[in-house]
Amino acid sequence: MTVTRFLRKTGLVRRQTHLAVTIFPDEASAFQAYRLLHYYGISPEHLAIVGKGYSNPDHIGLLRPMQIVMRQARSWSIVAGTIGSLIAFVLVLVQSHGYSNLDSLKPLWLIPTAGVVSGFFGAFVGGLFGLFGEGTTVSVYRHHLNRGQYLLMMEGPEKLVRWGQEVLSQYSTSRSS
Repeated sequence: MTVTRFLRKTGLVRRQTHLAVTIFPDEASAFQAYRLLHYYGISPEHLAIVGKGYSNPDHIGLLRPMQIVMRQARSWSIVAGTIGSLIAFVLVLVQSHGYSNLDSLKPLWLIPTAGVVSGFFGAFVGGLFGLFGEGTTVSVYRHHLNRGQYLLMMEGPEKLVRWGQEVLSQYSTSRSS
């Protein structure tokens, strides 16, 4: 899942980080898991508890589903509109050199029309990807938060995130025994 970096580290070099999200039914179990991870050597700068009394989902970059849909639609619209305009420009160049017979089309209207039409198509496709991709995942997390549950988010290098998941899985299986 792609989430805006919840720790907002400064620096020009962005390293690839991994994210793990664990859902807890109450504040006590989320805080206990947080302390357990800290005990096993995972620094608090890689952890965040999200829920009532802790980090706000908006503050850590857990966007609302419609925000994700709008971002995806906007970015896909820009890309598709640019590609559509470039293709129309190439068609106008081909027609102006006499390689094609596009006389029925007005060449100067073809470029902006193709850009707008492909931009709308790109916005539609991007909106669908946003809605059924990241938007679905985020809505599940927001649903749990709305029910009063807590999220423990762990971000960092792959090795660190895997270690944290292993610690939590051992803890959860040892408690149920």
